Amino acid sequence: MKLKGSDMVISALEHEKVTTVFGYPGGAVLPLYDSLYDSSIKHILTRHEQGAAHAADGYARASGKPGVVFATSGPGATNLVTGIANAYMDSVPVVFVTGQVSTPFIGTDAFQEADITGITLPITKHNYLVKDVGELPRIFKEAFHIATTGRRGPVLIDIPKDVQNAVGEFVYPENVDIPGYRPTIEGHPGQINRMAKAIKASRRPVIIGGGGVVSSGSGKYLLELAEKGQIPVSLTFMGLGGVPGSNPLFLGMLGMHGTKAANYAVMEADLIIAIGMRFDDRVTGSLDSFAPHAKVIHVDIDPAEIGKNIAVDIPIVGDVKKTLKRLMKVFKAGQTEKWLERIKSWKTEEYDGATDKDSLKVPNIIEAISRLTTDRKTIVTTDVGQHQMWTALHYCFEEPRTLVSSGGLGTMGYGFPAAIGAQTASPESTVFCIAGDGSFQMNIQELATAANYNIPVKVAIMNNGYLGMVRQWQELFFGKRYSSTTLSGSPDFCKVAEAYGIAGIRVDSPGKVEEAINRALSVQGPVVMDFHVEPEGNVFPMVAPDSPLDEIMDGRDGQ
Repeated sequence: MKLKGSDMVISALEHEKVTTVFGYPGGAVLPLYDSLYDSSIKHILTRHEQGAAHAADGYARASGKPGVVFATSGPGATNLVTGIANAYMDSVPVVFVTGQVSTPFIGTDAFQEADITGITLPITKHNYLVKDVGELPRIFKEAFHIATTGRRGPVLIDIPKDVQNAVGEFVYPENVDIPGYRPTIEGHPGQINRMAKAIKASRRPVIIGGGGVVSSGSGKYLLELAEKGQIPVSLTFMGLGGVPGSNPLFLGMLGMHGTKAANYAVMEADLIIAIGMRFDDRVTGSLDSFAPHAKVIHVDIDPAEIGKNIAVDIPIVGDVKKTLKRLMKVFKAGQTEKWLERIKSWKTEEYDGATDKDSLKVPNIIEAISRLTTDRKTIVTTDVGQHQMWTALHYCFEEPRTLVSSGGLGTMGYGFPAAIGAQTASPESTVFCIAGDGSFQMNIQELATAANYNIPVKVAIMNNGYLGMVRQWQELFFGKRYSSTTLSGSPDFCKVAEAYGIAGIRVDSPGKVEEAINRALSVQGPVVMDFHVEPEGNVFPMVAPDSPLDEIMDGRDGQ
């Protein structure tokens, strides 16, 4: 069958069962948008390409399906870069399709030309510059395969305008054959047996689950391992929801803003069972002092992550779900009763700063959102900063894919467009975006997108008038010298929302929190809640950068 290149793109997306694309048109993708016009694929027009990238990212995390983005050449493509890097750092499958100037003009500094394949080489799992229309079917088949297998991640396809207009034979491949790409899926049986013996022999084991638990859909098997072995579980920020937050074996998040129980347990463990995580510096603290008494088992799909930051005694490269399923066939529980008693005592030491009911504190607001949404399927997205860590500490995530946030890159401005993507992927869910007043203003223009498509996300802005996390570090580590962290001049967010036709709710006292949340939940469309919280609240517990995990500041007595 003969097709234009732009028609091939649409047909390829239909073969990949893509139903929604996020994007922003421009001159170099006019043929593509013309072909999209007659397609059944839904297009969400954002107000900025970065918004489209984050929306597709949120769509992918909430659904487990790859997100898709369209953008034009030059500035359209470069506006995607932060979104691409964000997806790369958190291993999110997104296929980015960009227009490019026609092939005779490539390299001539033509209007809106940018070398987007060169620019994104370090932040994509793979990218393509298509110069022959006949290559389009194979490239799209490969792109979706690469994005969604092994360690997942973004793939970019750059298509010159003349290639979009060219005509060629379209036969969509059923399979792919990429000689240099063979992810290891099955963990080595001998290593899995060693893993089972080490767990049986351990008296103080701790499981650390990461984002790989969520992306591989292995939470059920991780919970089975924990419960049969009576092994306490901590999760990294990216792993939250991997096991239910209410489970008695759950210790909370680990690391810089981890709980005392999680951090102390890792420091006294004799065995670390690391599952689908990468020993990020926010998780380990000082590498030299991390888990000083423990042997380490590390299971991960990406061999490059094993041994990168932490020496590993039993490395296992493979899919987390398949490895855990195989482990359970040979698994025998050890003796952990005394260990669990010791951990129980640490749990009683937790101090969360949410006990003061007289002022409007963020932990109390997030706990109220968590409590008032227990009866419904809820997805929470966040921006980046203090509110993100408070959400990790105070929202009880019971299911995987219910937390959507920027973990690795830490992208301010991510949460709101990601909420639009998550809500599009899961229309039956209630979607909350918990944001800061600084973060929200980085992609505030997407209020138009939410209003235009009546996407009913509930935005909860923790408005403290500061770039809160930076201010906290300035207070703790720079003598309270607040250099350029005061957000004077911010707008009235309720009036901004109302200007877009969106309901706005202002909250300035603790007694109005639940009323505001319930009112937002009753609105059929999008809502912006503007919580005027205490200006200088700090997120505790906290471990100072590059310090041992058991040197915890908990906020009491100013420490």
